[in-house]
Amino acid sequence: MLISCYPSGEAIRSRRVSEVVLSGVVDIPMPSQRVLSDWDRETSSRMDLEAGDVEAMPFARTRVRWPDYTRCVQAMSDWTRALGLPEVLVTSDVALMACRGARYHHDAQQYGGAAFCNLFLTEDQGFDLHFASTGERIPLRRGTAVIFDTGQPHGVVRRGSSGFNADDFTLNPQCVQIFLTWELPVEDAHLARALNIEFDVAPPRSLQAGIEQVLLNGEAVTTCPRSGRWLPAD
Repeated sequence: MLISCYPSGEAIRSRRVSEVVLSGVVDIPMPSQRVLSDWDRETSSRMDLEAGDVEAMPFARTRVRWPDYTRCVQAMSDWTRALGLPEVLVTSDVALMACRGARYHHDAQQYGGAAFCNLFLTEDQGFDLHFASTGERIPLRRGTAVIFDTGQPHGVVRRGSSGFNADDFTLNPQCVQIFLTWELPVEDAHLARALNIEFDVAPPRSLQAGIEQVLLNGEAVTTCPRSGRWLPAD
């Protein structure tokens, strides 16, 4: 059993990590050349974005120069509402992110109480979002939308590859993915139902450490950055 222990109020709560991945493609316009140039300049000269890195982008300038941002948010709102998740984006934080591929990782040590909702904004460059535990691969293209449990090991890898290889992600701008991400609270009843998440599943002794962590059969684990396999935590 894969369990996420996460802070809820002043306590540590447990929940089963969901293997459900919700995905689709929404119709969004291509960003303008001015916005694309801003992103290219940011990722190539200011961020020092290396292969496998996932980093937050400055967002205020983009929102001013990108009038179609509201259309993207509306498209995602329509998609999530169709999934039975009404208004889930309204109360959730959003960020603009960039990755030059992504080493396999999970995010439940920092976002154990959340699921991620991502909207990819760049064209198809031959990369997939790969969930190592389930084997599910989602081709990344403009408009790809996905919701998944932060406790699921995932990475961005070259299509057809068996794992993450830094050599697949050169300094070429075509190896960078830009996406919007929302943090959705897993305790939202609609989201928990959609992802089939069960709560309070760990024995009390597992919560005594009082830290955010992922447990596999009761033992703390982390992920191999190349394969996504579970490894004992240090």
